[in-house]
Amino acid sequence: MERSGSLFYGFLLWNLFLAWIPWLTARAFRASSRRRSPRFLRFGWFTLWLLFLPNAPYVLTDLLHLASRPPVPLWYDLALLFSCAGTGLLLGYISLLEVQGTVEEQLGRMAGWIVAAGSLFLSGFGIYLGRFLRRNSWDPLTDPAGLFRDISDRLLNPTSYPRTYAVTLIFGISLLLGYVALRVASGNERSLASESRRTRNLELNP
Repeated sequence: MERSGSLFYGFLLWNLFLAWIPWLTARAFRASSRRRSPRFLRFGWFTLWLLFLPNAPYVLTDLLHLASRPPVPLWYDLALLFSCAGTGLLLGYISLLEVQGTVEEQLGRMAGWIVAAGSLFLSGFGIYLGRFLRRNSWDPLTDPAGLFRDISDRLLNPTSYPRTYAVTLIFGISLLLGYVALRVASGNERSLASESRRTRNLELNP
């Protein structure tokens, strides 16, 4: 912004700030669960996390703003948008790792994956609400009636809103596949690190 003299991408700062909230609330949820805090407090942190989670992958849709802005090179704006989108997505995935791990500790592996998959598809729906209806995570407090009307209308009349379900499914599936890939990669990394430690111990203690 300083070099270009334009505030065109200033909204990325706000979107990245919102993307950090799921990580912070996920950490609070995990900490309160481990301290055996009252159930209402744990539920409150979980609800806040779920409400703000779509803000993290939502940054991906900011790629729609990519456009020629002379004298700024297009490749520079592309790098800027990709770095912000990647940061938002990673924050969302890390927060989900925290929540899924906590749920698995309390209710088991199956419950953890149900929460993970369900939250990612809800994030897909949240992306639709934010991008196309211009809704945000504050609306449950500032405009609950309007938000309820928008959601209920689309649930009761699905054939009238095909884009709602297309966006939800496409983003939900994409986010889930990315998350599974991250889990597999991190699992392989842990396995390689464990194998390396065993090999090193054998070399030191034949």
